[in-house]
Amino acid sequence: MSGDRILLVEDDKEIREGVEIFLKSQGYQVYQAADGLEGLEILKNHEIDLAIVDVMMPRMDGITMTARLRETYDFPVLFLSAKSEEVDKILGLNMGADDYITKPFTPMELLARVNSHLRRYHRFMDRIHSKAEESSRIYQAGGLEVNEDTVSVTIDDRPVKVTPIEFKILLLLIRNPGRVFPAEEIYERVWNERAINTDTVMVHIRNLREKIEVNPKEPKYIKVVWGVGYKIEKQP
Repeated sequence: MSGDRILLVEDDKEIREGVEIFLKSQGYQVYQAADGLEGLEILKNHEIDLAIVDVMMPRMDGITMTARLRETYDFPVLFLSAKSEEVDKILGLNMGADDYITKPFTPMELLARVNSHLRRYHRFMDRIHSKAEESSRIYQAGGLEVNEDTVSVTIDDRPVKVTPIEFKILLLLIRNPGRVFPAEEIYERVWNERAINTDTVMVHIRNLREKIEVNPKEPKYIKVVWGVGYKIEKQP
């Protein structure tokens, strides 16, 4: 049972209810609308994964409705029409529909189209989400960029060579912009052992500043909060 949400926009009540019964039997949630205006209203209040839209309807036809919804939504739209002329098909697809089914149609034909477009749509959304997750592992503060996946650092698009320890310190700070880390905490998080002598943290911070700061004596990125620790400022 898929649980995907389908918007069915059709002015013929008999067709509308028959299609709804069949789709519900296949595990889909179905929202009914009798014309384009009702369909757009449903979209305001419910998340939809696919729409089945009749072309010819009173008040607002399917082509106008699809043009409106395409301003905001990218889920698949399947047109239903009693007309089979190629010109109508081209017009419908150019207005944002993904497929076209002529009446009369069999329930299995409709189901096959619905399943196919939903599979394609979910694959597309999965790729979008995975790219978002990948990009979320790139951290920026002004011109400083730290890529956790490639273990690389750039400053104003210029590659900067850092040691593994320097990278870990920089990553800790840039992942938590504005937060002040005491030297003891930096040591324990980076070296994974209890902090006894934190002078080494200060040395690594100094080396990092030499590599990423224009003027290490007046650092733009790695700031010291005297008596507390180090931080990377939140950048506008």
